[in-house]
Amino acid sequence: MSLSTITALSPLDGRYAPKLSALRPIMSEHGYMHRRVQVEVAWFIALSDAGFAEFKPLTTGARAYLLSLVKNFSEADSAAIKEIEKTTNHDVKAVEYWIKSKFEARPELEKAAEFVHFACTSEDINNTSHALQLRSGRDQVILPGLDRIMLKLREMSHAFADVPMLSRTHGQTASPTTVGKEMANVVMRLQTACDKIAAVKIMGKMNGAVGNYNAHLSAWPEFDWEAFSKKVIETPEPLGLGLTFQPYSIQIEPHDYMAELFDAVARANTILIDLSRDIWGYVSLGYFKQRLKAGEIGSSTMPHKVNPIDFENAEGNLGLANALLKHLAEKLPISRWQRDLTDSTVLRNIGVALGYAALAYTSLLTGLNKLEINEEALAADLDASWEVLAEPIQTVMRRFGVQGAYEKLKEVTRGKTVTAEALHALIQSLEIPQAEKDRLLAMTPGSYTGKAGELARRV
Repeated sequence: MSLSTITALSPLDGRYAPKLSALRPIMSEHGYMHRRVQVEVAWFIALSDAGFAEFKPLTTGARAYLLSLVKNFSEADSAAIKEIEKTTNHDVKAVEYWIKSKFEARPELEKAAEFVHFACTSEDINNTSHALQLRSGRDQVILPGLDRIMLKLREMSHAFADVPMLSRTHGQTASPTTVGKEMANVVMRLQTACDKIAAVKIMGKMNGAVGNYNAHLSAWPEFDWEAFSKKVIETPEPLGLGLTFQPYSIQIEPHDYMAELFDAVARANTILIDLSRDIWGYVSLGYFKQRLKAGEIGSSTMPHKVNPIDFENAEGNLGLANALLKHLAEKLPISRWQRDLTDSTVLRNIGVALGYAALAYTSLLTGLNKLEINEEALAADLDASWEVLAEPIQTVMRRFGVQGAYEKLKEVTRGKTVTAEALHALIQSLEIPQAEKDRLLAMTPGSYTGKAGELARRV
């Protein structure tokens, strides 16, 4: 059976493949190979500038050629490396051999070929490559996806800042809010989560087989290899990697920053699961309508249905993403002694975890863009819920020292259908200033929204 979008085992590469085109070049095995080549080239060029008599500084032309291998790296190049791997049965060694093959007919580079991968363990290349992938995945896909959702929610916060909505605490009618304020709540939560994602330092180490520069010092004992390694890792691209230097490690980078990053992304995803479920509920209540899409079918047997499928898709895929992210965060920082390979196979699924998140962001934004507010349904619910004014009435009663204010309102409202007339009769009977009576009599469920509008416009 040939591999295609309908034979792919993962829906990310099957049904949903077109929606993940931005992530695929970064987090695929091709993206991984690309970053390995980038790391090897950066290390090689830096070695030429280290002042070793045995490896003179490369000419401008040689540098430009090496950097072009990175800049122009293609799927055909990845395929060539995979072909070499069939013989080496070692993916990093295959990258080394591929780079050396590109030195043919270039005497300057051929002479220096043994400095490709010099003193490196495979993990020096792999951990920095994963770091480059994660930085790009975060900065080019994950954060922009979250930003687009925040932008839409902020737009909704402002547009619906003053549209009153009945709250439901414990599923029961409660003090009114506004649609915009509820969106603003999510904006603020999501902004905090995104700040945490963006603040994670993406780290890398290049210190040899067990983190002690053993091989490096065997070649040049007097050279400051730690400072050199830090320079390569922290120098901005393209001559360096632009990462944060990890000074202490075993054979592998500890992956603590990965756990921090995955936990941060999962926290944002959890906020969006909460949003997806709430919007689903509001659609069910009729607070939102969904714009129809020509030709789309909601149910195979019930022609009237317009299902909230985008929010359901988002919720499901956010859950999948978080399940994987949680495992990655818990597993990756653990390695037996100086190295075991359990992280290697798990790390190959980073793209899958981020892929489900990116897919969910797309679905959620699609759903948000379909929503149309139904002010009639919102108003009808409010008009049927005069009991929510028991709170302001008893609060004013307390202000003026009316004894048993809470209990009196409880007797009138709890578990009963409360009408405006009943509340107004109660207000009229109160021994409070007439101006306060008039203010309470003018109040409706739709006007009792506190600072909701102001708070919604503030985000």
